[in-house]
Amino acid sequence: MKNKNLSMKNELKYKIEKMCIKARESANQLMTISTIKKNKALSIIADRIDLDSDKILHENAKDISKANNNNLSDAMLDRLMLNNDRIKDITNSIREITILSDPIGSEIKKWDRPNGLNISQIRVPLGVIGIIYESRPNVAADASALSLKSGNTIILRGGSESFYSSKAIVESIQTGLKKTDISPESVQMIDTIDRDAVGILLSMNKYIDLIIPRGGKSLIERVQKDSKIATLAHLDGLCHTYIDEDADEKMAINIAINAKMRRTGVCGATETLLCHRNLKNTVLCKVINGLMNAGCEIRGDDEVIKLNKNIQRASEKDWNTEYLDSIISIKLVSNVNEAIKHIEKYGSNHTDSIITENKDTAETFLKEVNSAIVLHNASTQYADGGEFGMGSEMGIATGKLHARGPVGLEQLTTYKYQIRGNGQVRP
Repeated sequence: MKNKNLSMKNELKYKIEKMCIKARESANQLMTISTIKKNKALSIIADRIDLDSDKILHENAKDISKANNNNLSDAMLDRLMLNNDRIKDITNSIREITILSDPIGSEIKKWDRPNGLNISQIRVPLGVIGIIYESRPNVAADASALSLKSGNTIILRGGSESFYSSKAIVESIQTGLKKTDISPESVQMIDTIDRDAVGILLSMNKYIDLIIPRGGKSLIERVQKDSKIATLAHLDGLCHTYIDEDADEKMAINIAINAKMRRTGVCGATETLLCHRNLKNTVLCKVINGLMNAGCEIRGDDEVIKLNKNIQRASEKDWNTEYLDSIISIKLVSNVNEAIKHIEKYGSNHTDSIITENKDTAETFLKEVNSAIVLHNASTQYADGGEFGMGSEMGIATGKLHARGPVGLEQLTTYKYQIRGNGQVRP
């Protein structure tokens, strides 16, 4: 049995390495493809996904059935589920990417040296990207479209939850690419749920330039620990909304409820609501009623639990929890500085928002909260590349290198220096 398992693992390694070699070869070709040809290819892919929508929904139904049998949470089912509207959103996002400026070949800056050398800093593709994700099948389309437009090839490794949906989407993308000047091997998917595939992919540093993990904390930690390739991590979305004492009441209520309940399973959903103590008997009570009427479970600190008998006492663990569900923790604070300290202690550097009419307080929050996305008078649910005008996103990067926040076209590039001389030699 041991020898059989070793043989299967070696076979899988050979298969993945072969994919990586093809991806590298395709990357060398793709980096020279014109913007016009890339945009045409993306339009064809969008049309193909529209044509294949019934097939994709049929495969998605398999994933949903499996998820129900595995008792996946409602929030995770929402992430996984596709319908005609969501497929239309996918294809619209691809078409939006065709409208965006192509970063490849653009000049970042240019200068002349006293010795006559002319130096230009030019955007170029990263090369080959590997993305490891879990339950959201739309990632297959978003990641592929962004990679192609930015001149990168991609290898996808979707989770078992979205296996059939992702496979169907990638097949549609490859079918579309066959009608273009771009190799279908520019987009490939590892079509197995074997967990060894992740470890093998992370060892392919000879071929892959960047790994992007999207999923739960355990997946991110494993990738960061085991990868021999640079990673761009999409970590926890432990997002906060702070209602300041100078907040507009109607705005505060609308934003707080939307930030939690619009879609509870997305990474930009608010998980902890911080509220100025002076508003606990006014604005906060109305927010609590609105959240409860929307079906949200509330966990509060010692003062908050006195406001409603249905509020549970929050534990230390709650302040550290990304619920991804209809649950929120609420804490009272005395000022913006106390709110910032709470976010600094418990936040994940993802997305945090302040609601206030006081511009000085807002500026303090915007400057001092060290998150990838910081908002003033807007819902944390805007933490989305599409809402930033990027068409879509590879994820929200919460680190500080190489990109931060929504990862779109420009963030999937690096740069090189082109130096033009007229015979200079260094003395």
